[in-house]
Amino acid sequence: MAHICLLLSGAALLINGLGTLGFLPRRDAGVFSLLVGCTQLALGIACLAVGGTAPLTAAGMFLFGTTYAYVGLDVLLGLGSKGLGWFCGMVAAVGLVLAGAWLGSDPLLAVLWLCWSALWGLLFGSAALGVTRLDPLAGWSLVLSSQVTATVPALLGLAGLWPSGGGAAGVAAVLLAGVFVLAQRLARRGAAAPPGASEKVAPGPAGRAS
Repeated sequence: MAHICLLLSGAALLINGLGTLGFLPRRDAGVFSLLVGCTQLALGIACLAVGGTAPLTAAGMFLFGTTYAYVGLDVLLGLGSKGLGWFCGMVAAVGLVLAGAWLGSDPLLAVLWLCWSALWGLLFGSAALGVTRLDPLAGWSLVLSSQVTATVPALLGLAGLWPSGGGAAGVAAVLLAGVFVLAQRLARRGAAAPPGASEKVAPGPAGRAS
């Protein structure tokens, strides 16, 4: 079920990124985030009820399902994003811990967690600390990383082809570094948003099943 959560996260990252860049209405992104968050939380509860899910995987599912749900409520209720930003800062820190925990058994997933932590860190800087100039970078990072860190890995996992070993992790690290470089260049060129379209919507990928 964690791979299904990861697949949903690929869509949510894309929609949230487009919302951040102003290509989608804020409420559209918020409703979708709430839907994905509630679905991921329900799947997480089902995984615990059935048993056999690794604790680290369950933790990821609940952390990021909660993030998506919080994003949706923040947008729909107009909460102001401050609390959401601090929560994402906490999740970014936890993501670094989870990356270290996965390093030995699943280097690729460890690399993905580092990327996801960076995404949450960008939202923390924007929403909690008020550094709104990070919004274009966050938006492009979400859009460009959505398929690389979530959709494609989820499909590989569902097909039983999840890459193992340091080689795959190394390739992923180089690819994701390129993603952030490209996102930074696009943000600097101002190719992102129509006027007044900065929207704070968050990332929220989920870990895979062991």
